[in-house]
Amino acid sequence: MKAVSQVVVYQRLRAGAAWSLLTLDHAPVALGLLRAHLLVKQRRLPSSVLLERLKRDLESLRAEGQELPQPAEAYLAAWLRAGYLVRSFPPGAPEEEYELSSNAVRGIQFLDGLVEQRSTATESRLSLVIDQLQRLAEQTETDPRARLEALLRELERLDAEIEAVRGGHIETLPEERALERVQEVMALAGELLADFRRVRDEFAQINRKLREQIVENEGSRGEVLDQVFSGVDLVAESEAGRTFRAFWRLLTDPERSLAFEEALDTVLGREFAQQLEVRERRFLLRLTRALLDNGGEVHEVLQQFARGLKQFVQSRAYREQRRMHRLLRLAQRRAREAKGQFRPNQELGLSLYLTSAGLRSLAQWQLRDPGGGQAETGMSEAEPMEISVEAVGELLAQSEIDFRRLRDQVEGLLAERPQVSVAEVLEAYPAEQGLGSVVGLLALAMRHGQRGKTQGDRVCWEGRDGVARCARIPRLYFVRETDATTH
Repeated sequence: MKAVSQVVVYQRLRAGAAWSLLTLDHAPVALGLLRAHLLVKQRRLPSSVLLERLKRDLESLRAEGQELPQPAEAYLAAWLRAGYLVRSFPPGAPEEEYELSSNAVRGIQFLDGLVEQRSTATESRLSLVIDQLQRLAEQTETDPRARLEALLRELERLDAEIEAVRGGHIETLPEERALERVQEVMALAGELLADFRRVRDEFAQINRKLREQIVENEGSRGEVLDQVFSGVDLVAESEAGRTFRAFWRLLTDPERSLAFEEALDTVLGREFAQQLEVRERRFLLRLTRALLDNGGEVHEVLQQFARGLKQFVQSRAYREQRRMHRLLRLAQRRAREAKGQFRPNQELGLSLYLTSAGLRSLAQWQLRDPGGGQAETGMSEAEPMEISVEAVGELLAQSEIDFRRLRDQVEGLLAERPQVSVAEVLEAYPAEQGLGSVVGLLALAMRHGQRGKTQGDRVCWEGRDGVARCARIPRLYFVRETDATTH
């Protein structure tokens, strides 16, 4: 590409939301707040929730000396106008919701790449390139002889590897290379999740373009109208629609999905996976659900646009849109004709009556709370909450608990005494993971221990906020004779 063409491309990108977000005067604040609230944990928030969180964070930033003169409502409106946010009103929702635009996600991901730079020439990335090129060369080969030779070479390699395994020689990846490949998989998966937003925006552009073609076509029947009346799903049959449908079939294929989940569980059970950070393990554990949720949302948008376009045509609503389009063009043409006949400050003798309806965004309205007055009675202390032993299993499924360390602690105490309770383990080894350590010990005791006859024990731990908390738990014992079963 010539230098002039490259300059034109960069000028076009500079006018977009991704570039302008990075060049804001308060760009670090905007990027940090948008990333924290609409990218990391949740992708969509109701307007009231988002405003409340922005107000809280802006107050904290001002307390640290940041100059942020505008209120949260003003920043939110400015980000919406600039195209960093997308506002929608889902059916059945009590209020409008906000989410990041695809351009804003691209800008944030660009900065994330600067913060967490990966090695530019890792072995795993090079292997990925080589493997994909080899597969492409093999799958596009049309010469039967060359294809047969390639298959025979692959068969020889597999036979040699089978013989080596039978002889007890198994080659595995070193831990550092295995970690590299896991991180490459996570990077590709993160980019794939971000692609869903761009696909959804592309469907919106296709839907808008088709409606514009229907409205601007002055004939009784245009090409788009003929296809819709013939039953053709133009949105789904577009290039983007066909590509996404093929991807959706692959994602929802039961056999491929099962193989994907089994491979993911196997990788997380390997020894090297213990070196992954909690954030990385949580990302991999939730990867399948995240792919299905994001893909399902795009699939629903695709179906919604297709149904909406068909209804738009069949209900004859496009005729009213055409009439409005003709009237607007007529008004513009007459305005251009009158441009040279009247001065801007010339009295015309006409009066225009404006509508009396003041339109405002729903996010600017504040609902009155009838119970907002001060209560006459004082605040009473709540009763301690009771959690059943069965609920421990649900907590366990949603937690990242270091069971290996907990087992080592139990085994160390059982080497000195015949039995030990959960409370005694926590007394000897304070809960390093807070409530997670308590839940983990309870899970191990329910599976391999014995229940005591007394009422229960009182255990305490310190949370991440530094606040000490206590609770009563059933008395459960670990017994030396059943120590082997804890493995």
